[in-house]
Amino acid sequence: MSDIACDVLVVGAGNAAACAALAAREHGASVVMLEAAPEDDSGGNSRYTAGAMRVVFNGVDDLAQLYDLTDEEKRDVDFGTYTADQYLDDLMRVTQYRSDPELAEMLVEQSFPTMRWMRSKGVRFQPSYGRQAFKVDGKFKFWGGLAVEAWGGGPGLVELEHKACKQQGIDLRYETAAANLIEQDGVVLGAVARHKGKRFEIRAKATVLACGGFESNTEMRTRYLGPTWDLAKVRGTRFNTGAGIRMALDIGAQPHGHWSGCHAVGWDLNAPPFGDLEVGDNFQKHSYPLGIMVNARGERFVDEGADFRNYTYAKYGGVILSQPEQFAWQIFDAKVIDKLRDEYRIRRMTKVRADTLEELVKKLEGVDAARCLETIKAYNAAVMTDVPFNPAVKDGRGTRGLVVPKTNWANVIDTAPFEAYAVTCGITFTFGGLKVDTGCQVQHTDGAGIPGLYAAGELVGGLFYHNYPGGTGLVSGAVLGKIAGDSAGRAVTAR
Repeated sequence: MSDIACDVLVVGAGNAAACAALAAREHGASVVMLEAAPEDDSGGNSRYTAGAMRVVFNGVDDLAQLYDLTDEEKRDVDFGTYTADQYLDDLMRVTQYRSDPELAEMLVEQSFPTMRWMRSKGVRFQPSYGRQAFKVDGKFKFWGGLAVEAWGGGPGLVELEHKACKQQGIDLRYETAAANLIEQDGVVLGAVARHKGKRFEIRAKATVLACGGFESNTEMRTRYLGPTWDLAKVRGTRFNTGAGIRMALDIGAQPHGHWSGCHAVGWDLNAPPFGDLEVGDNFQKHSYPLGIMVNARGERFVDEGADFRNYTYAKYGGVILSQPEQFAWQIFDAKVIDKLRDEYRIRRMTKVRADTLEELVKKLEGVDAARCLETIKAYNAAVMTDVPFNPAVKDGRGTRGLVVPKTNWANVIDTAPFEAYAVTCGITFTFGGLKVDTGCQVQHTDGAGIPGLYAAGELVGGLFYHNYPGGTGLVSGAVLGKIAGDSAGRAVTAR
C-alpha cells in the first residue's frame, strides 16, 4: 500500500464512524475510513446489535418523521411518549448520577435531530414491535421508552450506512487497521495503518477515532474489569481490542469514565466466544422479568422484576458472572411462555423442558436440584397473587418475605410445561475511554484539546457507569459521531 492523504481520517466503520464520515463529507472534506475487519464482518459491534434506538419523541407525529406509519398504526397502537426529561432522568438514574452532565444533555437533546438526519442519508427505521411492545386488551402498548429500531437490525443499519458512505465518495478500506497515530509538536497528522502485513501512512488534517472499546481484549478486560472477566463471552466483534484508546493514550490523551465497568448481559451458556452473525443478537435471553433465575446452588440471586428489562439487562450479565461457575438458569412456566421474546425461539440455545417441577430441576445441569425445588416452592408461596399481572407496566405484583424479593411481574410457577434456559455473561462494550469536549475533540491530560484528534462511539468515556438504558448505545454513537464529523469537517475546510 502506498502512503495517501485526505482531509479527514475516520478509524472504524461502525455506526459512530459512519455518522462521523458522512457529517465530515457534508463540509466538503475528503474522507477515508479504516476498517480492521473484512467486509462481511465490518461495522464493529453495530453489525451485531438488535438495532434498538432510544430517542426523544413527544408523540406519534414525531415517530412519523423517523419511519412510515399507517393510519391504523397511528390510531390503534399506543406508542406513548418519551420526553427529554424522561430520557435524562433514566440515563442519570441507572448510572447512579455519574454520567457526564454535558455529554448526557448533548445525547438527549441531539437524539431526535440526529436520527432524522440519518434518515435523510438513507438509513431506515421501524417500530420495535417484537421486543418492546406487549398486546394489552388487543392493542399493542410500547413500554420502557423504546419505540424505534434500525430496519434490518444491526446488519441493516451497517449496510445502509456503508451504502450512503460509498455514494458520497468516502473511501472505505476493509482489512486495514490503524496501528498508531502520527503526531508532530502535539498535533495529530493522521495514522500509520496496516493492510495484510504492509504498513503505510495516511496523512490527514483531522482524525476521528471511532473503533470501539476493549471488550474483545482478554488482557485488558482482566486488567481493568477484574478477575473472571477473562471468562466472559463477547457478544459482538472480535476486532474491538482497544486499539483506538491505546493509540490516543500513547500521545497523552486523558482517560475518562468507568474503566472497571461495562455493558454485559445474560447470554446463552454455550454460545461461541465471539459474536456469530448467523445468530446475531439472539443468543441474548432477556425475558427474565417474566420468570426467575437460579444459580448453581439452586438459589435466586437477583430481583428479576426490579425494573423494566431495558434498565437492568446491561448490568445483570456481570451479576451472573459473579455467581458460582459463572452461569444461571432462567425458569418459566406455560402462563408466560408465549410472551417470551423472539430469541427464545431459535434453534441454537441451551434449553430444557419438563411437565413437572421435580423433573425440571433434575434437568438443570450444574444446579443443586433439591435446593432449587425448595427455592421455587418458597417463591411460589411468596407471590402477591392479589395484585393483577400486567407486563406492559411496572405492576407491583411482587413477593412478600423473601430475602431476595421480586418487585414486579411475579407469577406462581405452577403451570406445565415448564422451560428453563442456561445463560452466562456476554460482554457488549466497555465504559472506560477517552475524555472529549462537547465538540468531541479529545482532551489531553493537561486539560487542553489535542489538535486534529476527535473521538466518538464506545471509546468515549463518561456517559455510562454501572449500567445503561437499553437502546442508548447506537444513539450515542450516532450523536457523537455526527458531532465529531462536523467538528473535523469544519476544522479542515475552514483552513
